[in-house]
Amino acid sequence: MPYKLNIFSKILIMLILLLIPIVLLYSYTNRITNNVVQDQIQSSNLNQLSFFMHQLDADVERLAMSPVILGSDPYMREYINRSDSPDYDVLKEQSRMIQKLSLQSVSSGWVNELTVAIPKGKQVLSSSIFVNGTDVWPWHRAIQRTWTYEIREGDKGIGSFIREISEPIRAQTVDQANVLYQVRFSVQNMVNLMDVYKQDKRSDPFLVDGRNALIVNSSSNQQITNAIREQLALDGDLPSSGQVQFEIDRQQYLISYVKSTQLGWYLVDYVPVEKILSPITMTRKLFYTTIGLLLVMSVLASFMLYRNVQIPIGKMMQSVQKVKRGDLSARIHYKAKNEFDFLIQRFNEMAEQIQVLVEDVYAEKIRSREATLKQLQSQIHPHFLYNSLFFIINSAEMEDKESVVAMAQNLAEFYRYTTRVEKQAVKLSDELDLVGHYLNIQHLRIHRLKYDISVPANMLDEWVPRLILQPLVENAILHGIERSVEGDLITITGEQDENWNRVIVEDNGAGLNEAGLARLLEQLHSPMSDDIGCGTWNVHHRLYYQFGEGSGLTFYPGEKGGLKAVLTWKRGAQMNLPEAGGESKR
Repeated sequence: MPYKLNIFSKILIMLILLLIPIVLLYSYTNRITNNVVQDQIQSSNLNQLSFFMHQLDADVERLAMSPVILGSDPYMREYINRSDSPDYDVLKEQSRMIQKLSLQSVSSGWVNELTVAIPKGKQVLSSSIFVNGTDVWPWHRAIQRTWTYEIREGDKGIGSFIREISEPIRAQTVDQANVLYQVRFSVQNMVNLMDVYKQDKRSDPFLVDGRNALIVNSSSNQQITNAIREQLALDGDLPSSGQVQFEIDRQQYLISYVKSTQLGWYLVDYVPVEKILSPITMTRKLFYTTIGLLLVMSVLASFMLYRNVQIPIGKMMQSVQKVKRGDLSARIHYKAKNEFDFLIQRFNEMAEQIQVLVEDVYAEKIRSREATLKQLQSQIHPHFLYNSLFFIINSAEMEDKESVVAMAQNLAEFYRYTTRVEKQAVKLSDELDLVGHYLNIQHLRIHRLKYDISVPANMLDEWVPRLILQPLVENAILHGIERSVEGDLITITGEQDENWNRVIVEDNGAGLNEAGLARLLEQLHSPMSDDIGCGTWNVHHRLYYQFGEGSGLTFYPGEKGGLKAVLTWKRGAQMNLPEAGGESKR
């Protein structure tokens, strides 16, 4: 029989089929969105870093213009040209120049130093009080015409960038120039800007030059910064801007870099790829969590539907099938705790009423058949009595006294038992006594008839319906022994197992062929009708009605060529008759 899906399985399959395209569509769109958003975020990071670099270059460029402005100042030109004139108040002009340098220095947004050096008079004027008027100045070094990074002694390890302009422009060293204009700013200015940028963007920018010198923000991660610097150095010359991905400590990082047009250094920023994709990852997790919750809720709803609808319906269908097969004792033992409780209760009540009605009708039919049996017995007994009386007359005429006495005694016992029709439940021993008298009578009439009765003693007290064996012995004689010239033996044996009693009546007479045996067995299990005789059918159904499933009569081919009838009923069972407790009377 092919397997049929129940409601619960069908609902689960439907839910899964509905969720699969949703998950597939979301996975596809999420992958596309992930790529687009990642590209946008990467582009945005690079654009922001470029804008920050542009601002930094603009500040540096403004500082780079300071020496040019100083060289064009008329007061500065006058001081340089007349500083060696005897009628020129040098100290007064120096004070004014230093004040001008200080004012121009503080006008910039960055902390810086402006210095004017005159090699001819070994004069040094600066906006810094630590440099102004110093007598220690590197007069013989090369002029730094581009921005140069250095760490000056006394600056506590904080580097600075310097740039110088000389007059004449062709001078190569300081002592070759008439005048030298110098601007210097500390890298702390850049550190402060990177701190602000990091606070706004939650990144970690730093500056690195071609020699791998570093300028980091105040809270930089030195381990990751050094790892990125080494990776960038391995790549050789870098373009002016770009992005790469490195794996550091088993984590992917997106590194953005932009080259400064003023300083020649690279501004580098990095961010974990996981951090970039965190909004998408969070959305994906939320979606899958929602799908999981929906699936769990759907399964729970399906289970509730299965438990409250499918199971009660299944129980009712099983019970209906049992009733259909004739098991009227079928009941539904299930508490649905919903509207099905009413249906289950009403079904059980209906099944109980049907069982009572059917059993009453069946019992009435059994009683009707028993009444018919009694009527037939009353019709057969006179014929049987006439034959027996004629046997007695003939034996008396032949002066066979022993045969007359034996026939009279067995006939008296036989009729005393059969005429007690008010008692329908007897012990097996009583039935065997009756069969013994009946066989003795038949033996007197048919001298070749022999019989053997072998029943265990512990079976003799088992209760059976009245006249349950005599019809089988009578059939064995009429349809077996009398129809066969060689038939001469009837055996009655009893056996028991843990649950059942069995009495076997077997003859070695004519027997039945396969078709006749099949027809006889079919009649035993057919419904009651007027076409079926009262003998064996009545024996079978009386046992079945009294002792339940498994009890009854069946036939087999005899081992000695005749027919074997087997009576089966439950061991130790009490019969459903009020007379079952009565004792037999002799």
